[in-house]
Amino acid sequence: MTGFARALRAAGVPADHERTRSLLRALAHLDAARPGDVYWAGRATLCARADDLPRYDRVFRAYFGGLRAGRGRPATATVTRYAAPLAGSGGAAGEEPPQAAGASAAEVLRTRDVARMSAAELAEAHRLLALLRAGRERRASRRLRPARRGRLDVRRTVREALRRGGETARLHRRARRTRPRRVVLLVDVSGSMSPYADTLLRLAHALVASSPHATEAFSVGTRLTRLTAELRHRDPEAAMAAVSRAVPDWRGGTRLGEELRELLRGGDARGATVVIASDGWERGDASLLAAQMARLSRTAHRVIWVNPHKGRAGYRPLTAGMRAAWPYIDDFVAGHSLAAYEELARLLGGARA
Repeated sequence: MTGFARALRAAGVPADHERTRSLLRALAHLDAARPGDVYWAGRATLCARADDLPRYDRVFRAYFGGLRAGRGRPATATVTRYAAPLAGSGGAAGEEPPQAAGASAAEVLRTRDVARMSAAELAEAHRLLALLRAGRERRASRRLRPARRGRLDVRRTVREALRRGGETARLHRRARRTRPRRVVLLVDVSGSMSPYADTLLRLAHALVASSPHATEAFSVGTRLTRLTAELRHRDPEAAMAAVSRAVPDWRGGTRLGEELRELLRGGDARGATVVIASDGWERGDASLLAAQMARLSRTAHRVIWVNPHKGRAGYRPLTAGMRAAWPYIDDFVAGHSLAAYEELARLLGGARA
């Protein structure tokens, strides 16, 4: 952002240090990964006059659209490009009318199905996915902390009274601390999920990066494999290479009922938000899956099912696995696009569908 402000000053826009600080304060309340938020926050804080607007638009397109100076290759266009017309400007004859909002590649990719992306689009989607940061729903801890309201802290109150000669000058109180609720993510790596498995594992990497001590990740197929340690690599490519070495059952079948039974036996799901990313093509016993989903719904705080096929028009959960799991699912989310993953991140932060 400060580099963008320097480019604006070079173009004659009075984007001084105070206006740059205003931009940073505005982005602290917005989403800096959203192209529209960046554009409008900068336009509202860095421009002073009406004739600054066309200069701002030109610099914005050049700076974020691949024409930045000092680079050997064009930067990837990941910010929405706007060319907002000035009020009352007519334009010359034959001139193409300005567009109010032209969607960038990033905005188009948000809603595109991952399975239908080209190699270049998929690489860009994975880059954007690495920037995803998901909050965590908070839960009460057993530990207490000093607070203005809450139960009376008798010991602290008495100790302070003794230091003051027996006079009670203040009543100390304490309340429970809060901790992020754990998230347990199960990613189906069977053959039917192969168009989405890699992207879902990159989503798991982003979730682990958001809260490494409150996230557990597993792959499910013919066996349950813990992947949390592999996904803690900071570099996504290194993490994916470690995951590929750790998963022994790529593109096999799915025995989700047996794997849920193993997960519940280990106690990892107790009190956690459990996210199951699968299309529901169960090769094992569907009645076993139903029984384990019932146990999971009683043990976990919340069960979220992510199915890539939900994003298709007319989809209905008719597979044996989905029918068995359906009564015990709290939230059913599409898992086919960046927009769907953003919705999942919102749910993990405590929102309700």
